[in-house]
Amino acid sequence: MIISCPNCNKQFKIDNSLIPDEGRDLQCGSCNHIWFYKIEEENNEVLSLNDEIVKEEIEIKPEKKEEKITTEINYKKKEKTSEKQKNNNASKYISSKVSKFFSYLIVLIISFVALIILLDTLKTPLINVFPVLEIILFNLFETLQDIKLFIIDLI
Repeated sequence: MIISCPNCNKQFKIDNSLIPDEGRDLQCGSCNHIWFYKIEEENNEVLSLNDEIVKEEIEIKPEKKEEKITTEINYKKKEKTSEKQKNNNASKYISSKVSKFFSYLIVLIISFVALIILLDTLKTPLINVFPVLEIILFNLFETLQDIKLFIIDLI
């Protein structure tokens, strides 16, 4: 037989012989709810249909006014729904553009810092190969030092 938990409606297949006629406590294996279950006698009577079927003819008078009002109301509801969807889509589009911008900005900053660290690490071999690069690197590092001091002053 199939028994369902009254708490979470999870269904379990249980052997009939495990439940005595007087009933017993059961515990749900999913939500641990405990309840008393008793096998109830099912009603095996055959349901019969009444042979008397009453037929009534209903006259329907089409009223164009009500139909027109209903159509207008439905049209207004559709307009409001479509406006809400457009606003939601626009806000999602704007928020995705903003998040993409900040993602690109973070990647740009990290790449720039990695380039500076790489140039500082390889400064001596690069100056040996390109002697003019010494002045450029010196100016770059001085500019970065000035930017660092400026940010510290702001804080």
